[in-house]
Amino acid sequence: MTGEIPSPQHTAKGRETLSIHLTTTEDSSDTVYISGNFNGWKTGDERYRMKKEGPGRFSIIFQDKHLLPGQLEYKYHRGSWDAAEVDEYGNPAPNRQLETRQARETHDHVPRWLKNALAYDPAFLPEIQVISEQFEIPQLIKTRRIAALLPYNYRESERRYPVLYLQDGQNLFDDYAPFGNWGVDKKLAVMAEKGIGDIIIISIDHAEEERIAEFTPSHQTRLGSGDGKKYVRFLADTLKTYVDKHFRTLPEREQTGIGGSSMGGLISIYAGLMYPEVYGKLMIFSPSLWVMPNIHFHFLDFHDTQDMDIYLYGGGEESVNMVPNILRFQEAFEDSGNASVKFKLSVDPRGQHNETRWGEEFPRAVEWLFFYK
Repeated sequence: MTGEIPSPQHTAKGRETLSIHLTTTEDSSDTVYISGNFNGWKTGDERYRMKKEGPGRFSIIFQDKHLLPGQLEYKYHRGSWDAAEVDEYGNPAPNRQLETRQARETHDHVPRWLKNALAYDPAFLPEIQVISEQFEIPQLIKTRRIAALLPYNYRESERRYPVLYLQDGQNLFDDYAPFGNWGVDKKLAVMAEKGIGDIIIISIDHAEEERIAEFTPSHQTRLGSGDGKKYVRFLADTLKTYVDKHFRTLPEREQTGIGGSSMGGLISIYAGLMYPEVYGKLMIFSPSLWVMPNIHFHFLDFHDTQDMDIYLYGGGEESVNMVPNILRFQEAFEDSGNASVKFKLSVDPRGQHNETRWGEEFPRAVEWLFFYK
């Protein structure tokens, strides 16, 4: 479509129109544009500037929808891609799609916009405190960098906070990580602005070339027997004791979680099974269950009926076995009849095995585990 979009009052007779309506909760601008495969994704195109109908309400009418692509793809922005729409957690919004042959009207909502290319307000970034570059792990006779991400206003009150222990610290908030990072600090800033960022994150670096051995449970696995038992004992007995002593935490198991991705997800499951009296919440992303397919049966040996919440995520494009494995993992608990375990299952058919995707899932998991039930 190349001509100017006519106003609703000048819609050509006999032509089928397509009306697109938009609402947004952030109404700091009077200007919203729509760009897509109908205009080469050009930004700031005045022909596709939407009409403001009221506070947070915009619309546009395409005078002849048959001039549009059959599969319409589009996004909203405020004049440039540095001010494009994002989802409620600050994640990039996927292209919107619409079958134009069937549609005459559609209604969209934008919960958040980039501002100067940032999805977060820097004022809400957490305080990152490196506890130690060489924190001693007596169980393994090693040292490790441990960091704490504290709420942005931690110093301004005497509040106590729930704690989430996360594996693979090198990939959580380092902008120069070789394989990308979760952007945990930035996601926490978005959450804090929404009023749900009151949590302490403890970041534990992995053991580099010894990562696999350290994250492999100390039972017979397809990778042999690892150092997992010593590692999870360090987390529960040594690190948690230190954190609870030096930070204003809510130390109860109901306010304590552990999580990670891939092998970090596997060892986090193992930690939860070994120490159900310590962890009441597990955040498990793309766990390497192939290493120990029957790990879920170890849980059935526990007679502790304390509640446990498990957020379980897997992507359909990670491997052919990822989603089936996590589904079997969940089914094993549910078939046991143990009603004290509650799952939130998240499956992304297009999800890939990488830090960016896990970072997108992170705020959803934290919100479900710690804030809204």
